[in-house]
Amino acid sequence: MFRSLSTGLILLFLTSFVSAEEAKQIRIGIIGLDTSHCIAFTKILNAENPAPELANCPVVAVYPKGSPDIESSVSRVPGYTKEIQALGVEVVDSIEELVSRVDAVLLETNDGRPHLEQLRPVLKAGKPVFIDKPIAGSLADAITIFREAEEAGVSLFSSSSLRFGTKSQEARNGALGKITRCETHSPASIEKTHPDLFWYGIHGVESLFTVMGTGCKSVQRTLEDGQIVVTGKWEGDRIGIFREGKGYGGKAVGESGEGEVGSYDGYQPLVVEIIKFFRTGKPPVSADETLEIYAFMEAADESKRQGGAEVTLESVMEKAGRSR
Repeated sequence: MFRSLSTGLILLFLTSFVSAEEAKQIRIGIIGLDTSHCIAFTKILNAENPAPELANCPVVAVYPKGSPDIESSVSRVPGYTKEIQALGVEVVDSIEELVSRVDAVLLETNDGRPHLEQLRPVLKAGKPVFIDKPIAGSLADAITIFREAEEAGVSLFSSSSLRFGTKSQEARNGALGKITRCETHSPASIEKTHPDLFWYGIHGVESLFTVMGTGCKSVQRTLEDGQIVVTGKWEGDRIGIFREGKGYGGKAVGESGEGEVGSYDGYQPLVVEIIKFFRTGKPPVSADETLEIYAFMEAADESKRQGGAEVTLESVMEKAGRSR
């Protein structure tokens, strides 16, 4: 009986300890206020009764400035500033002030080009950070971001919300067996300051890599009915295709079946993963996979420049400053 009681007390102690750790407050700061993600994420986290796994993780401060020269981004800031203040978030005057007030950071600037410079004060402060898509405005900057984060000993990750669609995750985790072919689609509106797929095609490309995993060797980019089609060759004679199209979706074929993938299931699954990351320090997406995604998209641009030629991911990585 004494042994049973002792075991029960130990279990109660451990349960209490885990609960205390889960309940520990994480104050979150946002950099950039030119994307609807800022408002959507804050509404989820600052809700009166957030989901249990998101409890006690409020957004408390925001540094609003982002892109100075993309009109669609600049024009959003005043309206989003009013909305986020109404959600109880304080607007601060610098990134340095932001990081002094928070435990973790969401780098949300819609424009990927300033991300590296915006990230550096966060790295200096040693705060974990989620970088929204696109992680950078170039493959070279993406490589530098991960290198400097590693040198600073700071954990980070980047992802589209499409990665955490239920069907895509099921396929990644083996529901269809080893995937031999996958085709995904998403809108792919282009912003002239970024490589073509970085701005919006990233959503469908992220879904593709969620299902296929790493190991893409080369791509060819073509047009069908005026829309972008990028065909990638993976190790083991596997094929992955991204198509520009309406909405989000796709189909995967595996050794034990086939099924739909690539759906958009809202922002909450991504926010749950972000908070889990802030609590554990363990990124749900590896640096290698994220860099391969951006190499895929950069190789697609290079294929376009070469009139649809096959381009290796290794070649664009080397050009950007890192051998794979």
